[in-house]
Amino acid sequence: MSVTEAEIGFALDLFGGLAGLTHRKQTGALLLYADGVLFGTVGDGEIYLKARGGFADEMAAAGAEQFAILRADGSRGTNCYWTLPAPARDDPALASDWARRALAALATEAGR
Repeated sequence: MSVTEAEIGFALDLFGGLAGLTHRKQTGALLLYADGVLFGTVGDGEIYLKARGGFADEMAAAGAEQFAILRADGSRGTNCYWTLPAPARDDPALASDWARRALAALATEAGR
């Protein structure tokens, strides 16, 4: 399923407080960038932020869920994307704050 124009508009409004916000569509999803750094994605009606390590732990503590798929062999596959915590899903200031935290964690991870 492809991301809709309504989902794109909602995500761009939600993260509108971020400097350097850009986006592009890829493989049915929307990729979100701030100053060229990929920090999130939108697809299947959900908004995800990139998180590993300690930041993933913070997201889990806030009620976020890790992206997961059920593979054909019955196993569960995950990656580094976590749902945007529920209170931030309709609060642009809070959503942008979570995105800034994701970007800070990514910068630390990359040694920037």
